[in-house]
Amino acid sequence: MSLEIGFTDELTNTQYVPLAVLCAHYQSNQLLEPLKQVPIQMKSRVFSPGDKLLQVLLSILAGCGPLYEVNERLKPETGLASLWGWETFSDQSNLSRVLDALTQKQIELLRAHARSIWRRLSRIAGHDWRAFLWLDFDLSGLPCSKRAEASQKGYFSGKKTPPAGNWPVSAPSATVKPFGQSCIPVTSTRSAACGRRSGQLKML
Repeated sequence: MSLEIGFTDELTNTQYVPLAVLCAHYQSNQLLEPLKQVPIQMKSRVFSPGDKLLQVLLSILAGCGPLYEVNERLKPETGLASLWGWETFSDQSNLSRVLDALTQKQIELLRAHARSIWRRLSRIAGHDWRAFLWLDFDLSGLPCSKRAEASQKGYFSGKKTPPAGNWPVSAPSATVKPFGQSCIPVTSTRSAACGRRSGQLKML
């Protein structure tokens, strides 16, 4: 399968370009074929049960949380579906039905097929255990916009992010809060008030 990435006159072909490239790789190497080998007794009209299991996996890779997000995210992705020979993705209700139809034996078989997939791709499985296994973790934090989807405040080792500026103990020492004709330092742990209109501070 040849995959071409470039500009298009249309508004968009797919919003999941990295996933499309990954799907093309899966297709060319037949990596996900074991998922279609799980025998599930269901009626097949447009999609086989194996195709529906594959679409459940693709929904996870596309970032869908609940399965109903398939209708919003993947159903309009006809370009991504065409990589697998589908006109479109199945409705989320049909995907839910195939998962509900799985028996315990079929689930165990599905797990075995999933293990065969990752063992085929795993470099750890073929590692020479007479030598050390080096794991490299990059835990450096990267900036993220507050408007980024599902963004959360992260943890940065060695750096303390102060809470909101209105929290007294978190404000810088030079920060003051105007009150009347004088100012009250907001960093004071004790109550501070303006006792005289002359502007002098009096600590209570």
